[in-house]
Amino acid sequence: MLNVTIDEIQRDPLKYLRQVEAGVTFIIIQADKPIAEIRPISSSGKQLRPFGLCAGEFTVPDDFDATLPEDILSAFEGK
Repeated sequence: MLNVTIDEIQRDPLKYLRQVEAGVTFIIIQADKPIAEIRPISSSGKQLRPFGLCAGEFTVPDDFDATLPEDILSAFEGK
């Protein structure tokens, strides 16, 4: 983590954005007080799950997409 002032960022904002893209985190300082943090967005939680992760864990019943009985349909419709 690096400290940087607002004036330094205003002189060359692209320089700091490129460093953030490279993984650097900055603390913005104003009047010797930290006021903000600029950091890269972590994408670790956005990875796709592997295909077939739960293969064999459960089976889909043959009537999975069959029409629901009238009493259940009526309950959904508030009748």
